[in-house]
Amino acid sequence: MNANAMRAALAATLLATGLVAGAAERDLAPTVANAAKSVPPAVDAAIRKNLPERLPNLGKVDEVTRTPLPGVYEVRVGTDLFYSDAEGSFLLNGEMMDLKNGRNLTQERTNKLLAIDFNELPVKDAFTIVRGDGKRKLAVFEDPNCGYCRRFEGDLQKINNVTVYMFLYPILGPDSMEKSKAIWCGKDKGKVWQDWMVRGVAIPRTEQCDVAALNRNGEFGRKHKITGTPTLIFADGSRVPGAIGAAEVEQRLAANSGK
Repeated sequence: MNANAMRAALAATLLATGLVAGAAERDLAPTVANAAKSVPPAVDAAIRKNLPERLPNLGKVDEVTRTPLPGVYEVRVGTDLFYSDAEGSFLLNGEMMDLKNGRNLTQERTNKLLAIDFNELPVKDAFTIVRGDGKRKLAVFEDPNCGYCRRFEGDLQKINNVTVYMFLYPILGPDSMEKSKAIWCGKDKGKVWQDWMVRGVAIPRTEQCDVAALNRNGEFGRKHKITGTPTLIFADGSRVPGAIGAAEVEQRLAANSGK
């Protein structure tokens, strides 16, 4: 049996198990409101006990919550999400879709878990690029050798009235770190950065300076699972992994205006 067939079979089994368990919860229709109700203590205890025992590599279960599907529970391990029956006998690693409303419930929940409080960003380890009145805020983690970052920077030139907090995040190899050091030590970091990323002007050599901020950015990124560049963080804490166009950036900034 191939991997996709096994996953489908496991999903079917978990669904069937959930429906059986759901029979004991006939008052709980598959709605978001019922999903918000508390998990029965016995179910919470069973899942927390049985899953780590039966799957030691899973790690510590941090949270058990209901899903809109009766008898199926979301299990959070760190920021990873799984789905289990009430006994912790079956575990599904995948996405839960609300087909009626066209929603990816797993992705929505993951987005909330990965959100970063904008006010807690270590802005001292970033440099700023201000356009227009600079009232709107955007933080970006980028690698100077990232092709997608170059494309994003080109689109970002079209955005006005924003302060961009640029975090150098050299994760693509030793040369990325060397370039980041040269940019960070430049007299006008913003100009050096944009000259290189947008106009292809070589990064000038500079005298050495304190580049501990780059290491701190790496630690921050690992802590918050920033695994690729560019990664965008908006004022409401939401993040976007990957390059998006100017229109979507503008839309998100407008939605966050005043925050």
